[in-house]
Amino acid sequence: MPPHLSADRPASQPPERDAAGAPGAVGAVDALIHRTLRLRGDVDAVRRETVQIDEDDPQQRWQRALCDLAVHQLDDLGAQLGQLKEGLPPQAAEHAERSAAADRTGPETPSDDGPGSPVGRVGSAEWNLLTDEVSWSGELLRIFGRTAAAGPLSLDELPSALLPDDQPLLTALVTDCLVDGKPIDGEFRIVLPDGRTRTLHMRGEPVLDADGCTASMWAVMRDVSALRRSRQAVRRTHDTFRRQQDIAQAERRVAKDLQEAVLPPWRGSLRLPEQGPGALDIAAHYLPSESGALIGGGWYDAMDLPDGRTLLTVGDLTGHGIRATSAMTMILGALRGMAVAGIAPAALMGHLNHLLETSVQPALGSAVCCRFDPATRVLEWAQAGHPAPLLFRNGTGRPVPPPDGILLGAAPGAAYEQDELRLLPGDVLVLHTDGLARDGGSAERGLRPGMDTLLGLAPRFARARSAQECVRAVVEQFGGTERMDDASVLVVRIPV
Repeated sequence: MPPHLSADRPASQPPERDAAGAPGAVGAVDALIHRTLRLRGDVDAVRRETVQIDEDDPQQRWQRALCDLAVHQLDDLGAQLGQLKEGLPPQAAEHAERSAAADRTGPETPSDDGPGSPVGRVGSAEWNLLTDEVSWSGELLRIFGRTAAAGPLSLDELPSALLPDDQPLLTALVTDCLVDGKPIDGEFRIVLPDGRTRTLHMRGEPVLDADGCTASMWAVMRDVSALRRSRQAVRRTHDTFRRQQDIAQAERRVAKDLQEAVLPPWRGSLRLPEQGPGALDIAAHYLPSESGALIGGGWYDAMDLPDGRTLLTVGDLTGHGIRATSAMTMILGALRGMAVAGIAPAALMGHLNHLLETSVQPALGSAVCCRFDPATRVLEWAQAGHPAPLLFRNGTGRPVPPPDGILLGAAPGAAYEQDELRLLPGDVLVLHTDGLARDGGSAERGLRPGMDTLLGLAPRFARARSAQECVRAVVEQFGGTERMDDASVLVVRIPV
């Protein structure tokens, strides 16, 4: 091997390294691309040196063919490294590895140089058109699965070793070479004596006599079975990943549309009841998860009841996507119907628990349900494994002691307690789902993580002139927080 082709020569640019001293992923790939380009240039230089060769010398023709093949392989490698640099998602790369492993057990015969190796064996052949002599290297005989006793195949016999679909291609390549003097560069699949197949890349040229007529044809054949399987695995993985992305985006659109169709259509502040004195000032907001791709089963709602009272509720179901939003649609519809029928919060929770527990698609959920009487300012409420409402009064905030209640759908026949709370003019009541204040804060006082931050908004709530201003303060505090789950918040101000 010439000195300038030495594989031990270090690259001029060392790869990037991470904090542990190991090559970084990007730096390592960049270094490989750099080495590949330099090696490709070196091989191309050797190939240029062999342009003027003695066509009658099989060894020189063989060397030139190997240079052409090496350049072709390095071009393939450069393209693959470029794709690697662009990067596939971890799950796609893992799937590609599994697909390649599965393909190696398929009908194609792996090369003998190692399972899954992209560099297959190489053999040579020459057909003398004047003497009908055929010369194959021993490696080419092994690639075709032929013994020395069986010998090589003539040009007329060669197509019979191919799959029927590939025979016309080989015939056309050989005809163009012998008749028009065109070089051969193509791929086809051969059938081994045991019925298995291999994919070969064939490169060849005609050899002309002194009169310019074709005297013979030589060819180099490379087993590219593993390389093609790897490419197919990557292509299938990429296609599968794209389909999964498209499906996920479609499901997210449907879930988002379903959520928007079910949640209250009002934006900004809402006053309930709409008629009469003592109307509650209400505002709500939905905060998506960190990625924004996970639409959960959370809800908030406020509505007038036939007896003049007001329904206030916030809840969340496990899961994400269409399944969670469709279950939320069912629960919220049932909740509204039972509240309109006059069912008290505790009994309502029991019915919702039974509905979830017996549903075709069982799920778990947490919820808080409140019924406010504007005449007495009494709030009746019950909860099911949900964060208790926060009461802000006189510039300070605290969680309201919750009545007993387990998660919806957790146990059949579960009983739920109901409590009452008398609200005062100027009070602010905050109902929220668990995803809002799950991160940050302190749990030393038995509060949920992040609750200290939420309670710390008490001075701003005291200065606020509307429920919408309170919601804006919550969004400013928690809207930029990275959260694994979506969150809903409902703020109620008692009129002064």
